[in-house]
Amino acid sequence: MLTWINPNTLNTSGVPYFDIGISAGFPSPTGDFNQSQLSLDDVLIKNKETTFFARVSGQSMIGAGLNDSDLLVIDRSIAPENNKIAVCFLNGEFTVKRLKVKADGVWLQPENPLYEAIKVTEENNFIVWGIVTNVIKKV
Repeated sequence: MLTWINPNTLNTSGVPYFDIGISAGFPSPTGDFNQSQLSLDDVLIKNKETTFFARVSGQSMIGAGLNDSDLLVIDRSIAPENNKIAVCFLNGEFTVKRLKVKADGVWLQPENPLYEAIKVTEENNFIVWGIVTNVIKKV
């Protein structure tokens, strides 16, 4: 299950941004650093009119780094392709899976061995809703 968030309701502009490169190894002296403004919209969203946010619910994509409660950035203007991570509407429910296009059809591939792949058939009510472009981690 995904929880949808409208990107137009988020106020991400005007957030202070320090362009110093924070060390993930040994601490480094900061010296003089510049502060500027950073809009997450400018960094994470290419097409504002076609982009949505949704929260992950579940564990089927943990191998792809999508954990429960992470926030997905989803662009509906990007064409679905093999190996892309997509938010799909399948038989009345939303799911996020990796698209696998094979000779025998289209599969929705989870990234957790506890879950099975789903073969999309003509009998399914199936729509690729959008392609995941970024994930905002909940720590």
